[in-house]
Amino acid sequence: MNSGDLPLILGIESSCDETGVGLVRGCELLSDHVASSVDEHARFGGVVPEVASRAHLEAMTPTLRRALDDAGVKLADVDAIAVTAGPGLAGALLVGISAAKAYALALGKPLYGVNHLVGHVAVDQLEHGPLPKPVVALLVSGGHTSLLLVRDVATDVMMLGDTVDDAAGEAYDKVARLLDLPYPGGPPIDRAARDGDPTAIRFPRGKWGDGTYDFSFSGLKTAVARWVEDSERDGRALSVPDIAAAFQESVVDVLTRKAVDACGEHGVGTLVISGGVAANSRLRGLAEQRCAEAGVELRVPRPRLCTDNGAMIAALGAEVVAAGLPPATLDLASDTSLPVSQVLAG
Repeated sequence: MNSGDLPLILGIESSCDETGVGLVRGCELLSDHVASSVDEHARFGGVVPEVASRAHLEAMTPTLRRALDDAGVKLADVDAIAVTAGPGLAGALLVGISAAKAYALALGKPLYGVNHLVGHVAVDQLEHGPLPKPVVALLVSGGHTSLLLVRDVATDVMMLGDTVDDAAGEAYDKVARLLDLPYPGGPPIDRAARDGDPTAIRFPRGKWGDGTYDFSFSGLKTAVARWVEDSERDGRALSVPDIAAAFQESVVDVLTRKAVDACGEHGVGTLVISGGVAANSRLRGLAEQRCAEAGVELRVPRPRLCTDNGAMIAALGAEVVAAGLPPATLDLASDTSLPVSQVLAG
């Protein structure tokens, strides 16, 4: 079957501060447009749910129009609609779900409420083709740090480990604030770390060698805060590049070691890394090195597909449609804590 015979899937993402709309046929990405409200949150040092919800309301229709125009299709051409049903911010999710319901009802098309986290795995297919079965997936973002065993992206996803406190991206934001770097913290810390010495400070590795695949970054954040406070109290010069590099090395060391170990334990030959933090240069570099040493194939989508977007929701929607899973009814509700093992909501 060629791609033109596959259903056209519209994906809508609104779980946090990006309004994303994507159009996909199978593993072919036709368009992907995102309207971000990150600048509106920057002065608060984090996402403000009410601000995010209002931004989604304003951005939804124009973002949809741009996606349709870019793909060269009409809304009536869409065969099914997939929307993020969770996890995420309640008000933000509600905007996307309400829009998806309206389009589904008006067009008479099936509606699928899908899991945001699993969408981060499915999006890799738009970059590298169909996923092997199984894969291990490492999801690293501002809200989530999870390690998954994915036997089938539409039907069989199992949590291997999760963060017990701060997510990796959240730790980046908090440490950036300590170092007077801008929000969001990931890119400026990554840039600063390139001029620093990752061995200058030995920061702790949370849950290192504890026999689980869970993560913890709260203690690391506290260790950085104490280092900064002690340096200021003792009159020691602060090297922002060294602190950034040492902090970043602690984060990526634990992430990559546990992810590669999980591949070995479960006999899996492919690791997928996605989520906003997957754009981090040191994470990509160390993952490449450790995967090569372990004989594991590494797949990382391009940075634009790692962050929240509608294409990842459309990609997962294409998989659930291909699997013949039942669509949701129009009473589909959001689930802010939708478990990753539940690919479909409703």
